[in-house]
Amino acid sequence: RLKDIISVQGVRANQLVGYGLVVGLRGTGDSLRNSPFTSQSIKSMLDKLGVNVRATESSTRNVAAVVVTAEMPPFIGRGSRIDVTVSSLGDASSLSGGSLIMTPLLAADRQVYAVAQGSVVVSGFATEGRAASLTHGVPTAGRISGGAIIEREIHLDGRQLKTLKLELRNPDFATAVKVADVINGFTQNKFGRHLARAGNSRMVEVERPANMSVTRLLAMIGHLTVRPDAPARIIVDERTGTIVIGKNVRISEVAVTHGNLTVRVTEEPEVVQPNPFSLGETAVEDRTRIDAQQNTGTFAVVKGGDLQTLVNGLNKMGLRPTGIIAILQAIKSSGAMQANLIVQ
Repeated sequence: RLKDIISVQGVRANQLVGYGLVVGLRGTGDSLRNSPFTSQSIKSMLDKLGVNVRATESSTRNVAAVVVTAEMPPFIGRGSRIDVTVSSLGDASSLSGGSLIMTPLLAADRQVYAVAQGSVVVSGFATEGRAASLTHGVPTAGRISGGAIIEREIHLDGRQLKTLKLELRNPDFATAVKVADVINGFTQNKFGRHLARAGNSRMVEVERPANMSVTRLLAMIGHLTVRPDAPARIIVDERTGTIVIGKNVRISEVAVTHGNLTVRVTEEPEVVQPNPFSLGETAVEDRTRIDAQQNTGTFAVVKGGDLQTLVNGLNKMGLRPTGIIAILQAIKSSGAMQANLIVQ
């Protein structure tokens, strides 16, 4: 469906951020000596509430300074609620059981668009004793479902738009042309003329009929279906050994061999003791053992006429992900790979 592969230019979410305090922690908050901004925030908050503690020093560990982030969806109205994420800013060990006090959330224009408050839900936990500690997940970050109330709206008036600009989430010239053709086929039957035009690999412009709103037009063309054309691409993540091969990847016929040479150096020091009643001293004699092992390399012919053939050819070589990554990089360097190799 078109609604799954396109987005309307100008209809987007806005990021919000704020600084606040989480209170009610069970001794897992910031140490005020290492986090002076927490102490300053506590004094400033109490001062606004009519409590003067400027001349006193606090040693509480039940408060943590946090950064609150949220995403404001488009068309959301005043009084609606959105979720917020709370992340520790100091050296607090856990936010479990804490409550966020009223925190203004600002956008890039430095205006307050929402106010967050509520109990923080933390999925991780941390506990420790004198000799051991146990940590699961991330206890210094949590979430408040519906924790922020929208106080200011962002007005998006689409009634004045004469042309809609649809952006492809995965830019491609062929897909842009297909989207324009599908929309033109629909508008030809509905309005008697073509209304869409493919501007580039990312943009498709659609003219809005004079007697139809933007919402109704998007609802009508959103259910139209098209088959996107994906580029030939291989994604490699060397850190995790993940390899994703696109359907359109093709490899010319090449012969590949892959063997590993392993060199192991082991230090085995030996303690030499002197004879009884002698004047000798105990000494340590260094001994080093070096072993070299080379696995037998497999020489195979790989030809990727289609995705299944390519995968079967690599699997028959019995390689680990690191070996497959090295082979794919070598095939790309030889010019036999008709695809874009992206290494992350």
